[in-house]
Amino acid sequence: MTNTDIFGVKIPDSSLAREITQLIRDTESDMLFQHSTRVYFWGALAGKRQGLTFDPELLYAAAMFHDIGITHTYHESQRRFEVDGANAARDFLRGHGISEGDIEKVWLAIALHTTPGIPEHMHPEVFLVQAGAGMDMTGRNYDHFTDEERQAVIAAYPRSHDFGHEVIETFYQGLKHRPDSTFGTFNDDFLAFKDADFQRGNLCRIILGSRWEG
Repeated sequence: MTNTDIFGVKIPDSSLAREITQLIRDTESDMLFQHSTRVYFWGALAGKRQGLTFDPELLYAAAMFHDIGITHTYHESQRRFEVDGANAARDFLRGHGISEGDIEKVWLAIALHTTPGIPEHMHPEVFLVQAGAGMDMTGRNYDHFTDEERQAVIAAYPRSHDFGHEVIETFYQGLKHRPDSTFGTFNDDFLAFKDADFQRGNLCRIILGSRWEG
């Protein structure tokens, strides 16, 4: 695949990045692979626009691993899919001699990418993965990108017209066996949307039904 330059942003030209690309392509569906790559570009473009100092290689690692925990490899896991992905990235990076400080940035970026209100107060890499994922999933801050930027990213890494339904189905399949892991996150929306019998956890009911109230 040609390493496209999109308004000054490119995938890092390193052996680490090439290994990550191959691993994620071999592990994820094409839809998730393209999504993860777009997350990198949206995040890097946003960081460049905002004048943030970030490590493109770490951002790429976090963006590419951020949804690996939703794949078939983890369909027996009871952990939050974000933690599965963060752990996978940590193990991979440790195997390549990356410093523990840098690994922590990647771990946090993946683990917190579905947690609103926190990443923007942390390392730029943590913030930018969430920003990129939000843009690609829901169009958050869509108008902060120019028409030319959006068209260039989509031309290089296509986003299908049915992406919404495809990604909802993918997340449902990856979460339906571990519904308790979605409590306190918006990931329970995937289960509620696809399963009319799904019952969301409710903190108020948990409090009132606790041993303290007995």
